[in-house]
Amino acid sequence: MLLEQVNTAIGQLRGSIRKSTTLIVNSGALAVGTLAAAVLGFAYWWLAARFFPPEAVGRASALLSVVGLAGVLSEAGIGTLLIGENGPRRSKGPQLVSAATLVGLALALGLALAFVIGQTLVLGPEGPINGRIVGAAFFFGCGATVVSMLFEDALIGNLNSVGRMVQQVLFSLLKLALIAAAVVVGYVSNAAILLTWVASLLASWIVFDLLSRGGTRRLVGRPDFRLLYRLRRETFDHYALDVALQAPGIIMPFLVLVLLSPATTAAFALLWMLVTTAAVIPAVAATALFPVVRSNPDQAGHNILVSLFGSLLVSLAGAVVILVYSQEILAFFNPAYPDIAGSSLRLLGFSLLGLTLKYHACALARLNDRMRTAAYWFAIGGLLEVCLAVAGAQFGGLQGLVLGWTLAVIIEGACAAAFLGLVTKLNAAPSSLQENPAPSPLQT
Repeated sequence: MLLEQVNTAIGQLRGSIRKSTTLIVNSGALAVGTLAAAVLGFAYWWLAARFFPPEAVGRASALLSVVGLAGVLSEAGIGTLLIGENGPRRSKGPQLVSAATLVGLALALGLALAFVIGQTLVLGPEGPINGRIVGAAFFFGCGATVVSMLFEDALIGNLNSVGRMVQQVLFSLLKLALIAAAVVVGYVSNAAILLTWVASLLASWIVFDLLSRGGTRRLVGRPDFRLLYRLRRETFDHYALDVALQAPGIIMPFLVLVLLSPATTAAFALLWMLVTTAAVIPAVAATALFPVVRSNPDQAGHNILVSLFGSLLVSLAGAVVILVYSQEILAFFNPAYPDIAGSSLRLLGFSLLGLTLKYHACALARLNDRMRTAAYWFAIGGLLEVCLAVAGAQFGGLQGLVLGWTLAVIIEGACAAAFLGLVTKLNAAPSSLQENPAPSPLQT
């Protein structure tokens, strides 16, 4: 009797896995790429923390956070649109990718120039951009970042997450090699960190194109701006949701630099890197839901449950690791960092639970075409994050900032859980997708 029950359970498990093959393969490739990049990224930042002054690491971390924010703002929701619309049978996908890339690149360079001029006027030499080389690296880094983001989204939209994984690992390997070379020659400044980052990002796409025999070039074609214009409503809705969801978290290292100090930013950025790395796993799982559910709406409820509960387990594990080992992690990078940060960062990992719920609520909002409504609420949540972080920093320094931001994210997560349970009930998405499929302009 027991043996029959075990065989039945195994059969049900196999059936569930077969139903979610596409989701598991794509999410798995994204997760593997993320984990590999995380390991190599830890090695990269270990070298930076060990051999670069804390102030240089802090300034570079803050600038890279601004580069990431410029990427999100310049991507303008087009990347998320590519994930959902640029499927393998979409003949106009390359034209859309080219148009999106040109628009995003123009926006990124404009924002980068505005930031360089603005910080020079407001902060002067005390700002994070303290030289022409740093300014040039930042400027081109913003452009390279948004192009890379759009290409990555195009690969995911084509359900080619394996290709995205390869590019991600190449970027991390090249970056590590260049930072090691900088250490060997003694070039240990924030400019070196930015230059290795930008050069590796550009080189990774070139190497990926060679290894995949034109994999990068196949993503693009003759730009079709008319098609992009016809998709303007969906693009704006994705944009509003992306910015509201991601901007507050991306800008946190820069906020720490402005509110506290470069040395404190260096210690914070290393634990923040661990949190954001762990958060990528639920983020990519939720992102993979978008094209997978679009291609197979019958299994939407099942795929959402698999993604959500698997992500919550990963997030809880990450929170426990940071709670118990935050001091040891900082000491691993640099023995001076535990004294700089103290025990202020140990609760930072619990924000992962709230982030996981936010990401999946965001995915369901996209699937139900409720991006604009969700963006309003996420914008309010983002404002709460920034306000509580600033207030916490004013009253309690780094520990107050961490507590304020974590509390805000947990509040958002609770609201997202209510959205998941009451609005969609985890089965509303497949029903609405089956009964009222939205026509795609790419099919016209």
